[in-house]
Amino acid sequence: MKIIRAANELGNGSRKVCVAIGVFDGVHLGHQQIVRQTVADARQHDALALVVTFDRHPSAIVAPDRVPPQIFSRSQKLRAIESLGADALLEIHFDKTFSEKSGETFIRELALGLGKIHSVCVGADFVFGHQRSGNVALLKKLGGEIGFQVHGLAAVSLDGQVVSSTRVREVIRAGNLDAASQMLGRPYAICGEVVAGDRLGRQLGFPTANLNAANLALPPNGVYAACTKLKGQFYRAALNIGMRPTVVSAPPQLRVEAHLLDFSGELYGLELELEVGAKLREERRFNSSGELREQITRDVAMVRSMV
Repeated sequence: MKIIRAANELGNGSRKVCVAIGVFDGVHLGHQQIVRQTVADARQHDALALVVTFDRHPSAIVAPDRVPPQIFSRSQKLRAIESLGADALLEIHFDKTFSEKSGETFIRELALGLGKIHSVCVGADFVFGHQRSGNVALLKKLGGEIGFQVHGLAAVSLDGQVVSSTRVREVIRAGNLDAASQMLGRPYAICGEVVAGDRLGRQLGFPTANLNAANLALPPNGVYAACTKLKGQFYRAALNIGMRPTVVSAPPQLRVEAHLLDFSGELYGLELELEVGAKLREERRFNSSGELREQITRDVAMVRSMV
């Protein structure tokens, strides 16, 4: 999948383009429907399937006090979209200047940069542009003028409730990871770069990979079974999310750290994606590092025993 920063970088020549537009946080079942419709249109009309999204959540600029935690890291989002068959992804830098463009200006500039749009696909309730001036009705008006079709797809429902990024965040925060996985259409996973820690786990005999999970939606604090694939090899892991209350020398700080069973080597600077499974226990304070070591030993044994 080709990743571009401006519409005129697509290099589609005389080929038409089918476009999906959205924030696509989590690339949940509703988002997948939009991308799949776009890909199907493109294949039917010998066009390119282009997903248009943004390099940050729009609220980061227009409502910074209400920025939701992200379900996916950027790399997870790109991989998920690519897996749906998109040919290219236009990642727009969302800044103050861009936020002040009207919905109409955005679409006209997009059409100018791409040359020939065959179709635009969005969610039926999708709004865009300055002061939310763009919607499906505007797209249809511009489509009639510029010459493209519009698909405004109804939301996907699961168990009688609409699938949305807001709902996915809610079930993650509640610890209902099975529901999150169902709405995402894939196992729920946390993804982040491995950063340096204080090596306490190594001192206890259980070295951990500390993930940079800033701004991600996370499950409740506790210890979880997890798994990951690293350099083609599958590893089980004991994952701790929490404040590490036993470590009194360090200021409280939320940590996401995983001990990979039967792994040896350095992971610093690598991206690690951990599928999160069953919760093993709550996080709690131990009276000594020895007690903590004994509990981690039990945690690892429990992970190892799980199918």
